[in-house]
Amino acid sequence: MSDLVQHSEGLWSVAVPHRFYGLHLGTRMTVIRLPGGGLWLHSVVAVDDILADEIQAQGTIEHIVMPNLYHHVYVTDAIQRWPAARVHAPTGMRRKRPEVRIDAELSETPDPDWGGVLAPVHIEGSILDETVFVHRPTRTLVCADLVENFDTSPHLLTRLYLDAAGIRGRVGFSRLFRPVYRDRRATRESLERLLALDFDRIVLTHGRVLEQGGPAAVREAYRWLEPATTTGG
Repeated sequence: MSDLVQHSEGLWSVAVPHRFYGLHLGTRMTVIRLPGGGLWLHSVVAVDDILADEIQAQGTIEHIVMPNLYHHVYVTDAIQRWPAARVHAPTGMRRKRPEVRIDAELSETPDPDWGGVLAPVHIEGSILDETVFVHRPTRTLVCADLVENFDTSPHLLTRLYLDAAGIRGRVGFSRLFRPVYRDRRATRESLERLLALDFDRIVLTHGRVLEQGGPAAVREAYRWLEPATTTGG
């Protein structure tokens, strides 16, 4: 099991191997200490006793967040391990995982218990139903599938995927999955709300953490969403 990596005061992540349809894309959980001292977990990974002790050394787990409809694989074990934590998920997760306890549905209204340090932005127009978060004290965007950041991969099939997706060696969103964005205007408006917030770092779930240049990276990753321009003659 991987160890917690500290990015800034009160901000950690842990990256672990994870396969998706045979691709070695890995995944990452983000851990944030709230002003009251409790911990907020984003996109939980499989947690063994050693990792649990390392996390709990930083504070009490108070919130578990499923950020979109596809980052829920390990949440049942996390809820069993930390039953007192408040569980947050997209509205549609109640239909997708009816057996999972959900205490609050994600929206752009922050939970009062987050101490005013997390600004949620729902990315509209997508079947991912993702909410991303800006952690104001560390100027960090925490997201799941909004963007990926891979230099390369030792795994051949994964390298072929990254090339086909157009995201090898750059921050981006796979061109193979662009159809998940069904209302591009709504998505553009969401991204503008996000980009109006103050962040620099991006802690994402697939690929390397981007320590700086976050807003420019997001704009470039979604340039394909811009409406086509026509010229008259």
